Amino acid sequence: MRQFTAIVNPTAGAATGAAALLRVGKLLREAGAELETVYSRSLAHAQDLARQAGQRGRVVLAVGGDGIAGGIGGALSGSGTVFGLVPAGRGNDFARALELPGEPAALARVLLRHEPRPVDTIEVHSPGRPRTVVLGSVYAGVDALANRHANRARLLRGAASYYAGGLRAVATWRPAGYRITVDGAEHRHRGYTVVAANSPYYGSGRMIAPGARVDDGVLDVVLIAAAPRRLFFALMNELKSGGHLARPQVRVLRGREIRIEADRPVPYGADGEVDAVLPVTARVLPGALRMLY
Repeated sequence: MRQFTAIVNPTAGAATGAAALLRVGKLLREAGAELETVYSRSLAHAQDLARQAGQRGRVVLAVGGDGIAGGIGGALSGSGTVFGLVPAGRGNDFARALELPGEPAALARVLLRHEPRPVDTIEVHSPGRPRTVVLGSVYAGVDALANRHANRARLLRGAASYYAGGLRAVATWRPAGYRITVDGAEHRHRGYTVVAANSPYYGSGRMIAPGARVDDGVLDVVLIAAAPRRLFFALMNELKSGGHLARPQVRVLRGREIRIEADRPVPYGADGEVDAVLPVTARVLPGALRMLY
C-alpha cells in the first residue's frame, strides 16, 4: 500500500486546500494507505519538503493550484519520485490536462490504483536567475501581465480574477517585437504573447494550445500577433474552445528548445508565477517526472 506525503502551503488557499485534502485523505486512509500532511512556509520550503519525502520513498502530493504543482513537480523532475495532485487552486490547469477527476472518491482511486506514468517537464533558464523546472507552460507578454494582476487580486477568485486581470492588462498593452528561436530556427513576431506550452491549458481553463500533450517530448509554441483590441478580446473568448487557432493572427510552432527575446522589457511567467522579464529559454525534459493520473 502506498505511503503519501501531502504538502500544503498555508499562505495560499489554505482553507480550500485543507478541505480538499480532508475529503481525499479520509478515503486514502480507509483504503489502508498511510498519509502524512506537512505545511510549507514558502514554495522553496515546499520543494525541500518534497525532495525529503521522495528520498524516503514516499509518494508526494501537491495540494493546491498550478503554482505549487509546478514548483513541486519541477523540484522532483528527474528524481524518480512518484508525484500526484490534489487540485485546490484557482486554475488547476495541469490537473485539467491530466484529466484528473474532481470528485474525491474518483481521485482517491487514481492515487491508490493507477500506475505512475512519465510526463514531460520544462527546464527554464533566464540570465541572472537560477535554473528552474516547471510543468505546464512558459508565457511571455500580455498574459504574464494579466496573471500578475490576477495574483494580486484580493476580492476575486478563480476564473473571475483571471478575466479581470486580462481586461486590465490588455487595456494598457503595447505590442512587442519578439525574436523566437525554435530548435535553432529564428522567427520574428510582433504581437501580444508567445507561449511555450507543455499543457493545452493556462489561465484557468483557457485552451491556449489544444495540440499540446504532456508526454510527447515537444513544446507547442503559440504566437498571437498584434490586432485591434476588440479583435483580441474576441480571440480571447475563443480560447475556451481552441477556436482561436483558425485566426490568421495565431501561429503555432513546435520544438524541444525555445528561446524568447523582445525589443523591450516584457514580463514572462511559468505555471502561474510571474516575477521575471525576457529573455528566457525553455527546454523540454521528456518523461522526466513520474505522475499518478
